[in-house]
Amino acid sequence: MPERRSPLYDYHLRHAAQLVRGGGDYLVPLCYTAPTEEHLVVRRDVGMQDLSSMGEIDLKGPGAERLLDQLLVNHVRDLEPGQLRYSTMCNPDGGIVDDVTVYKFHDEHFMLVTSSAPRKQSARWIAEHAVGTATYVTDISASIALPVVQGPRSREFLASVLSEIELERLRYFRFAPARLGDVSLLVSRSGYTGELGYELYTPAEDAGWVWDQLLASGRSWGLRPYGAAAMHSLRLEKGYVLYGVDIGEQQTPFHAGLERWVRFEKRSFIGREALLRVQQQGIDERLVGLSLERATPVPAGARILPISDVASRARRQLSGAEAGAPHDELSAGTTPIGRITTCASAPTVGGVLALGYLDVHHAWPGARVAIHDGAHVVAATVTPMPFFDPAGARLRARPGRPS
Repeated sequence: MPERRSPLYDYHLRHAAQLVRGGGDYLVPLCYTAPTEEHLVVRRDVGMQDLSSMGEIDLKGPGAERLLDQLLVNHVRDLEPGQLRYSTMCNPDGGIVDDVTVYKFHDEHFMLVTSSAPRKQSARWIAEHAVGTATYVTDISASIALPVVQGPRSREFLASVLSEIELERLRYFRFAPARLGDVSLLVSRSGYTGELGYELYTPAEDAGWVWDQLLASGRSWGLRPYGAAAMHSLRLEKGYVLYGVDIGEQQTPFHAGLERWVRFEKRSFIGREALLRVQQQGIDERLVGLSLERATPVPAGARILPISDVASRARRQLSGAEAGAPHDELSAGTTPIGRITTCASAPTVGGVLALGYLDVHHAWPGARVAIHDGAHVVAATVTPMPFFDPAGARLRARPGRPS
């Protein structure tokens, strides 16, 4: 596939330490300085990322609400104008086509925001199912850039630069129009970091100016850009999944731990019958969080093995500060019970964390497993998610209170 470039590509090319191919084949910055430093900036002050690789689908017409109600496993009909909602979109077999966010402007106007990797596929899926529904479906992704501002100081900072919006009154998972200078924006209180944060839907032609203005104005607030590496460690600490990495059409919402957004009280939606069968019959594997007893991450795809298949033998450390001291060396068995999908160092929580699919018989909190990365065996413990801020207090921080 040809590489794609966001409207902010020139800035990234000049300032990023490294560009990598990301979701949707976009060239994205891996980092600008150091991933750990960027991660901590978002947790302590305020950071900004370019998420223009995500897709935006505009839906208008008298059949728009009915169409979305069929496409999404979550409720749509009770949404209020100015509200957004997360959902998965499934195929008839219950597999996840995409995980999306739906924005309601009014009863006949919605916007669906897709993941980066399946953006084109999701747009086609929606357009195909819109035929005969009195719904106009338009992929407007190319006309929109998406700078996101995240961190405990994000509200104070944006309130100092945006006009025609009362950020203090904007609740979690709500959106409203705003202006930066003479540029009209759509500001959504949402994000992918687990922090108080906002997503700024921006006309692509104004993206460069908006980005530069936010960077210049944000210096005194400690604002700095962050790249994909910090995004992954931030979302991992919150247990947020990524399409094409942690979820796909091979998994149902039940396998991925997303079943709480499936609304079976709806009479009909695509995949309902298949998901009912999964609910009744149960699943054989489930996405879990893991804490690794190792200082460096393991690669995606690393096998997870039962701890009973791992033999421990004592050896003496041959070098380093602990030379001569005994240590346990693990050797792996050959019966995989799962696989790693995401693994990264967790600067806020500490240590190395991972997401992975694990046989349900081993997927209980506190279970000990082993991970074979191809060369070494690493002990790990199944850990409840999210790893960070499990009550979600930082996401819902009120004005005047520290998040």
